[in-house]
Amino acid sequence: MAILHLLLFSLMHLRSLTYATATKSYVVYLGEHSHPPAELLSESSASEIYGQVTESHCDFLGSFMESRDDARNAIFYSYKKHINGFAATIDDDLAAQIARHPRVVSVFENRGKRLHTTRSWEFLGLEHDNVVPSHSVWKDARFGKDTIIGNLDTGVWPESKSFMDDGGYGPIPSKWRGICQNKGDPTFHCNRKLIGARYFNKGYAAAVGRLNATFHSPRDNDGHGSHTLSTAGGNFVPGANVLGYGNGTAKGGSPRARVAAYKVCWPPSGGNECFDADILAAFDAAIHDGVDVLSVSLGGDRTPYFNDSIAIGSFHAIKHGIVVVCSAGNSGPSDGSVSNLSPWLITVAASTMDRDFSNYIITGDGKRFKGASMSQKSLPSKFYNLINAADAKAQNASADQAILCKAGTLDPVKVKGKILLCLRGENARVDKGEQALLAGAVGMILANNMASGNEIIPDPHLLPASHIKYNEGVALFRYVNSTKSPMAQITRVTTKIGLKPAPIMAAFSSKGPNTLNPQILKPDITAPGVSVIAAYTEAQGPTNLGFDKRRIPFNALSGTSMSCPHISGVVGILKTLHPSWSPAAIRSAIMTTATPLDNSVEVILNASSIKATPFSYGAGHVRPNNAMEPGLVYDLGVKDYLNFLCTLGYNETQVSRFSSKPYKCPKSFNLLDFNYPAIAIPNLPGSVSVTRVLKNVGPPGTYMPHIISPHGISVSVKPRKLSFHEIGEERSFKLTFKVRKANVSRDYLFGELLWSDKTHSVRSPIVVKM
Repeated sequence: MAILHLLLFSLMHLRSLTYATATKSYVVYLGEHSHPPAELLSESSASEIYGQVTESHCDFLGSFMESRDDARNAIFYSYKKHINGFAATIDDDLAAQIARHPRVVSVFENRGKRLHTTRSWEFLGLEHDNVVPSHSVWKDARFGKDTIIGNLDTGVWPESKSFMDDGGYGPIPSKWRGICQNKGDPTFHCNRKLIGARYFNKGYAAAVGRLNATFHSPRDNDGHGSHTLSTAGGNFVPGANVLGYGNGTAKGGSPRARVAAYKVCWPPSGGNECFDADILAAFDAAIHDGVDVLSVSLGGDRTPYFNDSIAIGSFHAIKHGIVVVCSAGNSGPSDGSVSNLSPWLITVAASTMDRDFSNYIITGDGKRFKGASMSQKSLPSKFYNLINAADAKAQNASADQAILCKAGTLDPVKVKGKILLCLRGENARVDKGEQALLAGAVGMILANNMASGNEIIPDPHLLPASHIKYNEGVALFRYVNSTKSPMAQITRVTTKIGLKPAPIMAAFSSKGPNTLNPQILKPDITAPGVSVIAAYTEAQGPTNLGFDKRRIPFNALSGTSMSCPHISGVVGILKTLHPSWSPAAIRSAIMTTATPLDNSVEVILNASSIKATPFSYGAGHVRPNNAMEPGLVYDLGVKDYLNFLCTLGYNETQVSRFSSKPYKCPKSFNLLDFNYPAIAIPNLPGSVSVTRVLKNVGPPGTYMPHIISPHGISVSVKPRKLSFHEIGEERSFKLTFKVRKANVSRDYLFGELLWSDKTHSVRSPIVVKM
């Protein structure tokens, strides 16, 4: 039996800060400007000046920050006419420091700035400043009204406001056949929002032994399930916050959907486990109950489809028109690490949004290192002794273990009263913080190892802390190891919104190629999966450590577990808007309207600041508003999936097990012609042709192709245009790939195909290897 794990917990949680350190913006007033008044300038030069942040302001703020680039990102307004000054997003300590500069007249807070608890939905274009614009798919789809979203996870915390039904919910949809399985927990109640909950633990019991009464409830004592379910379909909850920070309105992608929880994951020591038997039982029940969408933020080792409970269960769900969305895994950045590879699933990678929770480390020699944190506590603005954890090792511990700040490796006598410098790796980030606190440290700095690169994640440490990038960690370790009495201070945390570039692929997000069938590109799509704020359990603290006695109704977590329900929420609104669309059509709409570009209109980067590829982000970053009117879709049905299995060498008896009746495999079927929205050719011998079919789901139109060919490869398409006259009409086309250069790279190469009628753009990534 394959043991499945919650993808979240390989990288653990993010959390929030305290209200006193929430994001603030300040006006820095420098007096009168020195350049000529605008009326003395030509119109063109005045326009140029007012459209830019002045270099002098960047220079000035940059002298206080890590770099001019940080300053440029921080400044959102330069006063350039009669007033000399600027407005910027900076932390409290930095504002106070600037105010003491002799050139500064005054520094004062810019009142009225709003923060958003679930920033991701604004980042995805569904709202702006808590207002839903007229073009938002939320309005057209009635916020996912009455779509039923099921969630296979750790259960649900039913008392959360995200699952209350006091918002005018009508009767439960008549098609619903589920139950509220609360016999073992009389305090657990369902309602017209949370319409069903079940638990499945027999497979778990078979592995670990007899279970006590606490295991007979769908209640979420972990937090993961409540977080994912509310991200997909949670209510609008005004006044939501995390530890007093991020005050705003929580909401899911389909906030008016009905939701149901299927608890399949249970907590042995060291993490959660979700057993195949329980997963299949949950799929079976969910199909019967009448869900429209299943969100599955878990996965396991890549195994053949017939050995994979998620592959089997989801295939049966697809047959009943249920869209199944799965997380890609948290085993990045290794190539070929993506899981949940079935072509009938939507597989979701994780990326950042345009918000961070940051602070700074200032060393005794005046250098500044930007970090990330959600520590509830902060240090006074003064310097403390800084120690390398390897130098603080206990007598019987090795330096290699101590530098990771593992349990039992630190000497409290050496650590007490100091800031401890730890290295990322092996044990969880929040565990390192706990060990630092237990050893008596006043603060902790967590430096990335080389594999983690530039990915820094804010965690709700129990002591003041900061997480820094690899290169900055190298510099900080160098400072500590070369200085007789190294000193540092950790500034308070602030929230910054509107950052560029965003999204950036998370280093933990699992990557392609698909190791089972490289002809199918996986992952399919990327969505926000870093620092996502949503509902939580109140049975655990925000770090899920026994040492943590705090309790909060909302929490911030990271993982492809968090990006998966974002797509589930988008699917929910598309199901409401287009109830007749097949699961494949919905996936196609999401994929072909995605973008590979960030908010700087550059190719999405990975955590090492290198351009990412479709192996990281699939078709790209999801754009829900575009997905509601894709124009054309690549459709697939049960027969196509059965043919797919035939091509993999499964015999007709095996394939028939996926069908409700005996099935005869076709005599010939080329897997390259499988009608997927992405085109992947893992072995190009010299020339090959592939066929695809597009279905019209929009108005009549004529679509013309645009191709970006992979380097060294020519790509031609026939016919040169596709004309559609009615809904449901289908047209096929053929792409021919030829090698142009004998010395073309033996690595994977990337391109794209785009069909456009000047209103709709239907984009497919191309992946080719010689």
